[in-house]
Amino acid sequence: MQTARGMPRPNLLKEHPLAQYDTFAQWFKRLLHPARDSLSAISIESFGWILLIEGMTIFIAPRGVAALLELPDFSPTTAVYFRLVGLLIAGLGALYTVSGRVNAQGLVYASLFDRPIVPIVMAVLWWNNLIPAILAIVFSAQDFGSVVWTAWAWRTERKPR
Repeated sequence: MQTARGMPRPNLLKEHPLAQYDTFAQWFKRLLHPARDSLSAISIESFGWILLIEGMTIFIAPRGVAALLELPDFSPTTAVYFRLVGLLIAGLGALYTVSGRVNAQGLVYASLFDRPIVPIVMAVLWWNNLIPAILAIVFSAQDFGSVVWTAWAWRTERKPR
């Protein structure tokens, strides 16, 4: 294909991460049987599985999770909103899991900027009495620990050998 000026149009599809797969079946096979390309992708996938399990647990048993975290004033309306939060967490977990399995290095890099902000946001929410301390601590510790692992893996992969 050519542009209006007669110059060849660049094939942007070749730069796409899924361009190495000719068919959906090949991509799906890679999803089911990932080639362990990098430690950072493994850390992203692992974090994704944690989020997926947490989100589904919150979605399926919101009152049980609320009791475990000792969340106060858990009304039926609160349970509905807590389920929605669980669904969002599970969706984010699915994104991280799939991205790790297909070695999406763009998401690995982006997560190094996104996840360190979570403890700050949790501290602000707790400080303003919007969430209980236990919830802020659990999410902060989980995100901080996982981002340290991802940063270590990412840096290790990029060191000259």
